Amino acid sequence: MSTLSLQGIHKSFASTPVLRGIDLSVADGEFIVFVGPSGCGKSTLLRCIAGLEQPDQGEIAIDGRRVNETDPARRGLAMVFQSYALYPHMTVAENMSFGLRLAGTPKAELRRAVAEAAEVLQLTPLLARRPAELSGGQRQRVAIGRAIVRRPGIFLFDEPLSNLDASLRTQMRVEMARLHASLKATILYVTHDQAEAMTLADRIVVFNKGRVEQVGAPLELYRRPANLFVAGFLGSPAINLLPGRLRARSEAGLHIVLEAGAELLLPLRGVETGLQVGAGLTLGLRPELLGSGAAAPGDCSLEVQLQLIEHLGDVAYLHAQAADGRALVARAEPGTAHKAGSAIRFHFSPAQALLFNAEGQRLDTTRPDSVPPDSADIEGQPL
Repeated sequence: MSTLSLQGIHKSFASTPVLRGIDLSVADGEFIVFVGPSGCGKSTLLRCIAGLEQPDQGEIAIDGRRVNETDPARRGLAMVFQSYALYPHMTVAENMSFGLRLAGTPKAELRRAVAEAAEVLQLTPLLARRPAELSGGQRQRVAIGRAIVRRPGIFLFDEPLSNLDASLRTQMRVEMARLHASLKATILYVTHDQAEAMTLADRIVVFNKGRVEQVGAPLELYRRPANLFVAGFLGSPAINLLPGRLRARSEAGLHIVLEAGAELLLPLRGVETGLQVGAGLTLGLRPELLGSGAAAPGDCSLEVQLQLIEHLGDVAYLHAQAADGRALVARAEPGTAHKAGSAIRFHFSPAQALLFNAEGQRLDTTRPDSVPPDSADIEGQPL
């Protein structure tokens, strides 16, 4: 497989900038997933890597070799698009081998490559069929097989599962993970589906308006987003964001007033958050961190109006409205006794909340249990 390096990639269409200085390094065998809203530049970047678009500035290097001026066919890449683009009059085997036949590959080598790819993708019994005789998931596997037979250094996938229904997407996610483990391939994968990103990626790259907001492992981005954009983009249901302000600072920590009608103490030690008294801030709480049962000592509580209970079998989600009109979602056990329309209280541990400043940047808040033993200020309230 291959490595990839992107340095200072810029791309504009007419006067509209689409990529604004993208830097990224991809290791051999990594599965990298690009996510972000429509129009953020992720597919454009993939096309620049493939050679289908030319960047205005910056360098693209594969295995340490600059490829900006290299013909797409000579970059050692294979791209799988959202559309299967299979030839309807050809069999599965003929579709998979088409590129090799155009390149004049000897027949014995061609047959061996198709047979190996078909075995990996569980397509061997289907090699004599035509696309019209296949399901959507089988057609997508044929499109992937057409890429595999070329033995590329890097696979590029541009939303390959978006045309499939929900059950097929789930099945194909499993197959994509198995494929990566089998081939040990370097993969760049564009998707809008968070489940795909969280399931498949070694690292996720979050794009916004042509820039990279954050790069990291799925759980790292979920638990420690760099800013409000990443926090709000990842997670389903979305993170609860509670605006407020800093009322006071003390040795005990930060005294925060929330617009939703609650006050809390966020105990911190040895941390310079940069917040001044009166500064605006936002508290972030994932739905699983909001409880609706008995509160634990030290918890903060919010009175809310329960509007809807979303039953999903093994879990329920409580959709409610806070005092400031803000919508909140909490995860609950199935069979919850709460009733829609009732007034209830959500509670949470302040120590589990994410804290963002007025500019939307997460504040790296070191808490008492993470202060080293030789710290000069060892006392503090335990969380």
